Amino acid sequence: MKHYQTASLVGAILVALVGCQNILPTQTSTPKLIINSSDDAQISQQLAKQALASRLSYDIVESLTVEVGPRLAGTEKDIVAVEWAMEKLWLMGFDKVYKESVQVPAWSRGTAYASVVSPYEQPLMVTALGGSIATPVNGIQAPIVRFESLEELTHASPARIEGKIVFIDHKTERHITGKGYGESVGGRSRGAIAAAEKGAVAIVIRSIGTDHDRMAHTGMMRYQEDVPKIPAAAMSNPDADLINAMLKRDPKVVLSLNMTSENQGIATSYNVIAEVTGSSKPDEIVLIGAHLDSWDEGTGAIDDGAGVAIVTTAAKLIQDLPQKPARTIRVVLFAAEEVGIVGAKAYAEQHADELDKHYIAAESDFGAGPVYKIDFNVNPATYEQVKQEHSAMTLFGVEMGNNEASGGPDVSIMPALGVPVASLRQDGTDYFDYHHTPNDTLDKIDPKKLAQSAAAYAQFAYMMAQSEIDLRPLKQKEQQH
Repeated sequence: MKHYQTASLVGAILVALVGCQNILPTQTSTPKLIINSSDDAQISQQLAKQALASRLSYDIVESLTVEVGPRLAGTEKDIVAVEWAMEKLWLMGFDKVYKESVQVPAWSRGTAYASVVSPYEQPLMVTALGGSIATPVNGIQAPIVRFESLEELTHASPARIEGKIVFIDHKTERHITGKGYGESVGGRSRGAIAAAEKGAVAIVIRSIGTDHDRMAHTGMMRYQEDVPKIPAAAMSNPDADLINAMLKRDPKVVLSLNMTSENQGIATSYNVIAEVTGSSKPDEIVLIGAHLDSWDEGTGAIDDGAGVAIVTTAAKLIQDLPQKPARTIRVVLFAAEEVGIVGAKAYAEQHADELDKHYIAAESDFGAGPVYKIDFNVNPATYEQVKQEHSAMTLFGVEMGNNEASGGPDVSIMPALGVPVASLRQDGTDYFDYHHTPNDTLDKIDPKKLAQSAAAYAQFAYMMAQSEIDLRPLKQKEQQH
């Protein structure tokens, strides 16, 4: 394998660290690693330095949010986004750029209005949850019944619920990992089923968000074939607080809800793919992905325009090296993640014959914050080697984490298919302030923090493309053969 000479490496690292010191989250103490000083590690550090000094990642997300904007799967803007991505990737000079069709659900948000009818008349800020049906033309007017969580709802008596509007009031806690979202999101995704099973006429949830803005957070919900479908909406956090204050004064709060959302069948979208062709192992793949679609109320800047920019920038920097890495680096911009990781499932089916050639996969879908830690899900017998191989990432503020990664939403289906994955953990402290709201706009992105994430992905992708470590557990390899 041919290696490059690295000039002024120490100086490059110092420059990069100076640029990073004001954008990285506070680190906890971890066991020190001896920094990998191989030629490949030095090249990965050069890539990181280039990413930190570049505005490419910001320029990409600016282009996407300004020239395309909202891009809900199954809509005309979704196809505009696909065309944007194809042209952008070709102009960036990747070795291959292509798209693969995906059948996706089409849904129209329509309008959503809600108000308190009694005891105190007041308007509420609400939005339809993705996939919800409409109310009857004249709307629904009914008392609400409050539950602190989906779990409480599932244990409630139908007599409390029949003929009423269920209100799930589960607050989402703020955390760097975003773990509060995982604890509350069940009410959004499964609440309508649980409420309808007990006779509710509609469901309204406290937004799955950590903000105090009077904006409601949308997101996908589910129905079940053998359970009646009821309208489902989210209200802003301040309005949920308002409802609680009313309930303290009068246990009978009557809500009026009118929604015109509509399911519109199936449409065609596309996974968009670009490749840096490997020099000596071109049939082996390091996949770095993001999702191209977004919800329709903001411009999809942090979710997931930032991810699109991060992985594309990382691959572009590697594409421009004097010599290509050993393995192929494949950028996948997945379709229809927001409505059920539809593009990811299609990708797994369409590439089933080559999944055994996927060396590792990772996805950026947690905003534009800096990467503070990297977790893996690889052969336990070689995990310590993998950490050592990536130890140069610690020079740029990235801790070595654990061996329990999921890889990101779209990539999360791959471990069960035998593909090793990594999770590059981004600081998500404020991510759920803006997630799935009209507030998901470009001004929420700090170019320096975005560049640091691109730097981390560049290091990761390059080192994995060069690695000679066996990442797959023996039992996986036996199953594949």
